Amino acid sequence: MKIENLQPELVFNYFAEISKVPRGSGNEQGISDYLAREGKRLGLEVVQDENLNVLIKKPATKSYENAPTVIIQGHMDMVCEKNKGKEHDFTKDPIELRVDGDYLYATDTTLGADNGIAVAMGLALLASDDIEHPALEVIFTADEEETMNGAMNIKGELFKGEYIINLDSEEEGTITVSCAGGVTAVVTIDKEYKTVENKK
Repeated sequence: MKIENLQPELVFNYFAEISKVPRGSGNEQGISDYLAREGKRLGLEVVQDENLNVLIKKPATKSYENAPTVIIQGHMDMVCEKNKGKEHDFTKDPIELRVDGDYLYATDTTLGADNGIAVAMGLALLASDDIEHPALEVIFTADEEETMNGAMNIKGELFKGEYIINLDSEEEGTITVSCAGGVTAVVTIDKEYKTVENKK
């Protein structure tokens, strides 16, 4: 079986396309440019920022014009690992996909499926003409696996959405309200201690 025969077809076709584009953390220019080109090819509004984040906006379908705008998010970068002895340059080589039964694999490298499926589903939603939906703002963030630099530097004024759905996930049928990366924040609060008498 070939990946093109997997269902939903549009999602897996996009997954195959993005797997041809190297997209390791810190090497997202190519995938960012691909996403921006695809949004423009679909005739949609596209914003590609200096951090390589790509925002693609799609108007609501008929009868959903007054529904709240929904933000769909997924990140474009992937963790790049390969098996010992595998010759693969993640800065220029595509991921070698193979289908075995009901499973999609990469050949001796990471697949990038947790984020890749989010990107593929987001693109399929943008490309579809048979799904009713409110106005959509699909944001593909950069550099989430290592620094969170993309998401940390998005300009909030670009968005009108009232709800956000994160599509990054490793479990079929599961929506994750989270992200693959993380940020550690240290908060320092000035304080003054006082002795309080217990009054009864």
